[in-house]
Amino acid sequence: MGRMSGPYFIRGSVSLPEAELIWRFSRSSGPGGQHVNTSDSQVELRFDLAGTEALPPVWKERALQRLAGRLADGVLSVRSSEHRSQWRNREAAAVRLAALLAEATAPPPKPRRPTRIPRGINERRLREKKQRSETKRGRTGRDWG
Repeated sequence: MGRMSGPYFIRGSVSLPEAELIWRFSRSSGPGGQHVNTSDSQVELRFDLAGTEALPPVWKERALQRLAGRLADGVLSVRSSEHRSQWRNREAAAVRLAALLAEATAPPPKPRRPTRIPRGINERRLREKKQRSETKRGRTGRDWG
């Protein structure tokens, strides 16, 4: 089958270090016939986020904060069992891990600068409100007797 289609880039030139990825394979409960009982097609990929040196310190700090709920002792784990082939599950898990880290290390969005409402628009709104109130005032049944 050949090599995996790595390296898996997180963002820019930073990629997942193959040496720091811990793979575990187990029997998947997914689709398949008789053969599925004997093939270990579920993949669990673990990455020691707290101990890695592959990420820039700023990214690492950001990822540790944002993924705090998903980490177990500083280790991030991703599972994949949607494919019958272990190979495709490995690919899927690695891609998912890279995507998760890319999202977690992304810089925070720039703060929104509120825009000023142009004076003309505000004046038009007030003018229309006045007109509407005049229309409604004309509907009182005082003069109709």
